[in-house]
Amino acid sequence: MRRIALVTHPESQHHVEQKVGGWYDTDLTERGQQQAKAIAMVLAAELPLASPIYSSDLQRTAQTAALIAHSLHSQVVLDQRLREMSYGAAEGRDQAWFDQQIVYPPQAEGRLDHRVYPSSENRREVASRIYAAMDTIINSAAQQLVIVTHGFAASFVIAAWLGMPIEALGSVAFQVNSGNISWLTQSAPFHNRTLYQLNDTRHLSNLYGDYA
Repeated sequence: MRRIALVTHPESQHHVEQKVGGWYDTDLTERGQQQAKAIAMVLAAELPLASPIYSSDLQRTAQTAALIAHSLHSQVVLDQRLREMSYGAAEGRDQAWFDQQIVYPPQAEGRLDHRVYPSSENRREVASRIYAAMDTIINSAAQQLVIVTHGFAASFVIAAWLGMPIEALGSVAFQVNSGNISWLTQSAPFHNRTLYQLNDTRHLSNLYGDYA
């Protein structure tokens, strides 16, 4: 069986400072590091040593991936294509300010190309780069691996794994919390791809924090 552990990074400095994230590049907090170590313990019990790790190159994901790699004695491949949606010039500004600037998408047509802020990415752009990254990952020989990404980006990783066309992603969202582990699987003989488990946060039960 092919198994992919999909991880979203835990608590980051921009969370506690209530700043807009996206490509704004902040470290994990001390609690976030403890949460990442808890994730690493789960994966060390579930996956073989040396399972490859693919990660967004931003600090909060790269640090999460490094702690997982230490437990799995693995190598990390950093890939900019696995980054969160970019919010452009709004990144690093106060979240309360941004909440007043958001242009919400229409309910029907045009959602895929809608921008919530003038200089932000749209869903099509995010999906296109994440799908390209997933092509690389899916076509690799690894049967057990880890992907470390971000809360919104995780939906597109799952959609790519399930083979959903980009044109269908205008309204797609899989609800996940920060520091969660979701499992993507593919088993013989039919080789169907499955979202086996979504948003497992039991390992964080004593390390509270809930950020997208």
